[in-house]
Amino acid sequence: VSSCFRASEEEQQAQSKKALKKQQKEAEKAAKKAEKQAKLVSVPVVFDVFSLRLSLSLSWIEADRALVRVQDLTPEKAEQQIWVRARIHTSRAKGKQCFLVLRHQQFTVQALLAVGDRASKQMVKFAANLTKESIIDVEAVVKKVEQKIESCSQQDVELHVERIFVISQSEARLPLQLEDAVRSCSLSTPKQTGYVTCLLTMRLPSQTTTSQAIFRLQSGVCQLFRDTLINKGFVEIQTPKIISAASEGGANVFTVSYFKTSAYLAQSPQLYKQMCICADFDKVFCVGPVFRAEDSNTHRHLTEFVGLDIEMAFNYHYHEVIDSITDTMVQIFKGLRDRFQTEIQTVNKQYPSEPFKFLEPTLRLEYKEAVAMLRAAGVEMGDEEDLSTPNEKLLGRLVKEKYDTDFFVLDKYPLAVRPFYTMPDPNNAKYSNSYDMFMRGEEILSGAQRVHDAQLLTERAMHHGIDLEKIKAYIDSFRYGAPPHAGGGIGLERVTMLYLGLHNVRQTSMFPRDPKRLTP
Repeated sequence: VSSCFRASEEEQQAQSKKALKKQQKEAEKAAKKAEKQAKLVSVPVVFDVFSLRLSLSLSWIEADRALVRVQDLTPEKAEQQIWVRARIHTSRAKGKQCFLVLRHQQFTVQALLAVGDRASKQMVKFAANLTKESIIDVEAVVKKVEQKIESCSQQDVELHVERIFVISQSEARLPLQLEDAVRSCSLSTPKQTGYVTCLLTMRLPSQTTTSQAIFRLQSGVCQLFRDTLINKGFVEIQTPKIISAASEGGANVFTVSYFKTSAYLAQSPQLYKQMCICADFDKVFCVGPVFRAEDSNTHRHLTEFVGLDIEMAFNYHYHEVIDSITDTMVQIFKGLRDRFQTEIQTVNKQYPSEPFKFLEPTLRLEYKEAVAMLRAAGVEMGDEEDLSTPNEKLLGRLVKEKYDTDFFVLDKYPLAVRPFYTMPDPNNAKYSNSYDMFMRGEEILSGAQRVHDAQLLTERAMHHGIDLEKIKAYIDSFRYGAPPHAGGGIGLERVTMLYLGLHNVRQTSMFPRDPKRLTP
């Protein structure tokens, strides 16, 4: 018994020693952890990226600090302590320093982190390892620079960073490098290597300064269009996009299932614009999607685009409508020139082009004159033959050389090449009261005086072989008195593309739809 008791006592002593050693190790470990935490607290940087991201993005805290926009960072803010939120465009570590280029929309600024009183070695290393396209908040001092920073939009200042917080961390592997996306590339042919890169860029339009500039200018086109027409006494209307019959009476229409029957996506709001004119609205316009089921894989065709449509009653002559539309376009061009120079210059850095030129009043040529100019340049074409795309572009160059304008109207098209609802020319049955408008040699508007007499409209439809039953509602809308009127439809994406001198309409469509593209 005595020996057993001594053995048990020895075991207890051994266990006590082990427990004591374990406690000592845990105490040492806790002390080291506390020391490490104390050091981290002294460093003005948050390493707990995930928890910080949650606290900010889920609105758990309310910060009273004001964020300064990158575009507002100018020498006037030198020596000011400010907060900025932006994406990491590029980062480069160099010794005890890290250079960041921060980007917000189309504006960029250089930021510098250097080991010193306000930034530790760990902080600089942390910043250098942040992934591109991550969104961060930085507290920094604005400093003037002696030599302009040519690679940034804010060339006269840089930020000396004191604190940095991650708001949203990007994945390390990007679908494409943003440096590649902002290189100049031509979209004139799908076989070019730049084509794929640029189309990928369209999926994330906010990711490049050029795309930001394009779509901000495009927004300006819509705003100027609306403001100008409202000032002219026009009324904005909203028209249905699901309709019972093809708008243009043709085959290029999308058919959709509509309960127990079929419906169509509107090719144009024209019927509804004209119905408003018949209801004495006098002047109407609308902005909305237009759908064309055309298997056209060209640089200027989309299956869905934004239409800027106008319809207007006139007093004596349809040229009153042409004058109103051309003046609207001129006001848009002036507004873009005067208010969007930053965006224009940003786009021109990647896609250089000559400034867009226009005349006041707008140049108006008759179709016969255009045919004569083309024939003089060696083109063989008939009097009533429609313009091909190459001939349109050639005509644009000829007009630019002769009249020094990128914008003009071509009036009095042959009746044979226009839709059934186009009013014939009363002085020459071969021609019509119709017109197209061109920018840089490409059509951006097609319009005409509409046939507003039900009997004549019926005759014209029969001449074109159109089933009268399918357009009965359209014809009936003119049986109870309709004022003479004219109008046209403008493609927003084309206007933006041609004003900026770009090469493909997909560059000016945020989420383009064409015969081969249905996502995102």
